[in-house]
Amino acid sequence: MNMSIVGRHLELTDGLKTHIQDTVETLKKYNLDIISIRAIVSAEEKKGKKGFAIEFTINLAHKNTIVIKQKDKDLYSAVDLAIDRAQKVLRRHHDKVVGHRVTSLKEIEGQEIVKEEQAEAFGSDDEIVPTKLDLYKPMEVEEALELLKGSEKQFYVFNDLDDKLRVLYKRSDGNYGLY
Repeated sequence: MNMSIVGRHLELTDGLKTHIQDTVETLKKYNLDIISIRAIVSAEEKKGKKGFAIEFTINLAHKNTIVIKQKDKDLYSAVDLAIDRAQKVLRRHHDKVVGHRVTSLKEIEGQEIVKEEQAEAFGSDDEIVPTKLDLYKPMEVEEALELLKGSEKQFYVFNDLDDKLRVLYKRSDGNYGLY
């Protein structure tokens, strides 16, 4: 990573340069391919008030350039605020890169082999079989209760007369509940 620090209308001290270099080193923790960072420190005076501005230009490989500008009365706080903003941007970019990773065909095949081996090891032949629900005709709660009592099911899903999806279930105390 190349780094350059430039001062405009301001003489850069060794303490300021080391502070900027140390804070920029924290950006390496995001494991992004940072090509170069350019820090421009300038002194400004508007309406008799003195202030400082810092601008970070971060060049990433295969991405656009990130530019962060920060102004403050204190030079060191301006640097710290700008680095915090840079960390936020780079963290978001890092999370996007890591979170949206594409799995390769070899990884998918490897996962299927592991699942088959686990199924053989546990001896599980459980299979999920999709079933079609009879939700199309609305019914009364009493009618659904009679259907649930006449079956061995633990719950019954139906549409009531107001066209709301309802669930009637058996409780552990022998009564019935309704959602």
